[in-house]
Amino acid sequence: MAMTMHLDIVSAEKEIFSGRAEVVIAPAIMGEVGIHARHTPMLTPLKPGEVKITKQGGEEELIYVSGGMMEVQPSVVTILSDTAVRASDLDEAAAMEAKQAAEEAISNREGDIDIAEAQSQLLEAIAQLRMIENFRKNR
Repeated sequence: MAMTMHLDIVSAEKEIFSGRAEVVIAPAIMGEVGIHARHTPMLTPLKPGEVKITKQGGEEELIYVSGGMMEVQPSVVTILSDTAVRASDLDEAAAMEAKQAAEEAISNREGDIDIAEAQSQLLEAIAQLRMIENFRKNR
């Protein structure tokens, strides 16, 4: 039986995941990180992307995070994010619309939105669309 750790993924609205995991792969700012039980303690910022969870027993689950922080302790991993959504709950039409709106704001450089905010929204929309695509491939 594989060693496990406790994983909590919490958004500003609610707890998205709480349970045992064998492996957690998360989008850290400096690149993807893979976490196993007894990992060295670590605190790292996350960028928008997917958290891939291999649950106890081998079942996998994908969760989109809009960024945030991940704290790793030898037997507990906690991910805090403004937005966290299960892959199955992502809305492709809304993500496409957000991507187009951000691209228009960047290219026009007009309106009330600033460029940094538009770039951030574009990155989030692209990450959501990639995750939707990955979810479809792995079903």
